Amino acid sequence: MGNSETHDDKGVQSVDRVLDIIEALAEEPEGLGITELANRVGLHKSTAHRLISTLGRRNYVQKQENGHYRIGIKLIEAVSCYINSLELETEARPYVIDIASHLGLTAHLGVLDGDQVVYVEKMDVVSRVKLYSQIGVRMHAYCSSLGKCLLSNYSKEELENRMKDCSFIRFTPNTIGSIDELHKELLKVRKQGWAMDDQEFEIGHRCISAPIYDYRGDIIAAISASGDVRVLTDDRIEDTAEYVRQAALELSRSMGYTG
Repeated sequence: MGNSETHDDKGVQSVDRVLDIIEALAEEPEGLGITELANRVGLHKSTAHRLISTLGRRNYVQKQENGHYRIGIKLIEAVSCYINSLELETEARPYVIDIASHLGLTAHLGVLDGDQVVYVEKMDVVSRVKLYSQIGVRMHAYCSSLGKCLLSNYSKEELENRMKDCSFIRFTPNTIGSIDELHKELLKVRKQGWAMDDQEFEIGHRCISAPIYDYRGDIIAAISASGDVRVLTDDRIEDTAEYVRQAALELSRSMGYTG
């Protein structure tokens, strides 16, 4: 029994050491030499070399031409499989609920499909229940704050290709009416980190959104707070935008974003 416990302890210790190595390499995108790595994790050089050689054979670390070791493709693939399996709606639901209850506004979660936004979550401030009748509803991206956040992920060339069939209907005097206007608006969105639909689809209605990023730094969704201009008044815009932006950032991090 005593020998078995000693063996188990050594096994656990080896796992700890391997994890220490992986964590040290994860903090150094340029990699570490074996001596520096051993010092960093408090191991003899021979022990570090033995462990990292095993990790290398499994492609969890890779050796560069300069002799440094860095995180390998197998580890990246393993983590990516997990991150990709996360349910966006499940992860986002607490944030959607929080935005609706804290701000007293209606909250949406949307994704992009072509040149349109598709609502995948909606929480109404009045009933505070999920409105299934609204799930799957589509909205023009160019006059939606959610859409602006989602479109801000693209270069000008990619944007023009995605919007090539868009007719840019002016629903109100505030509606964006051309690809050039949209491009100018998206520059602003990228700079400030959030977007607003200020009565661009419907007079008397405002919506403020922020983008959600995945582990690659790509925008995969957007989350919003919306309401009547008598509720979402001028003096509430900045605070609302900051609250939504922070919620989006926290949600992004839960999806693996590290920026």
